[in-house]
Amino acid sequence: MNITESLYANDLQNLIKDVFEIDSYKSKIGNDKDVVVLSFTVESEDPAKDLENFVEMGYDFVLDADVSPGETDEGTYKVFIELERNKHAPEKIIELLSGIKTLTGMSDMRFRYFKSFKSKNATLRNLKSAIPTDTAAYEETTKKHGLDNFSNFFANSFSDKVEVKNESITFKRVWTEPLSFEIITSGPKQTVYNEIQGPIILEGNAIAEVMYFTKCIGNYNITKVGNTFIFENSGWAVALEKK
Repeated sequence: MNITESLYANDLQNLIKDVFEIDSYKSKIGNDKDVVVLSFTVESEDPAKDLENFVEMGYDFVLDADVSPGETDEGTYKVFIELERNKHAPEKIIELLSGIKTLTGMSDMRFRYFKSFKSKNATLRNLKSAIPTDTAAYEETTKKHGLDNFSNFFANSFSDKVEVKNESITFKRVWTEPLSFEIITSGPKQTVYNEIQGPIILEGNAIAEVMYFTKCIGNYNITKVGNTFIFENSGWAVALEKK
């Protein structure tokens, strides 16, 4: 299948991550309330430029496509794609993903909205549910997602860097080994405690773990329930399991 003059099906196989972000970055060309920004993680610069060119040449509804000016800390590149925020945006994203799946050979992709802790399957239904399609909805949604945003939730963390990849979160400090957890769930505090079943662990090892996490990650109220650590912040909670 000929995709463009230079790209064919599966040419970018294993080069684009299957989880992309929506509205996690600022628009370069307009106001965020008017523009939806997608960001894809690509393994190196050349395939990132290939993806940029593919999008610009193949989709007239795309307002702008651009490659990050340099590598991320992990040595990858970001490709930012901007389109108008309106009721057709979810369908346009599905159309765009269809082409990217052809280039990569991926059958499914996932998205994370506004740096949420958990990603979702990139289905039309989930995109319609997640993406605000007008100014009022955008302002309401981003406000509602305030603490369901890992950057906001851990804004006062002692860590030098907080990274989320797929369904894992890692806290990095210069003087110690990174701490990595699997993200189980997040939401209002009582909802999270209702979801996480098991006894509250208060024995010595658990207390030592909580104290260490408090020292390395930040001054959060942390409770161990079974094998899960629940971090609290202003009525919101995130359940994590140590990897």
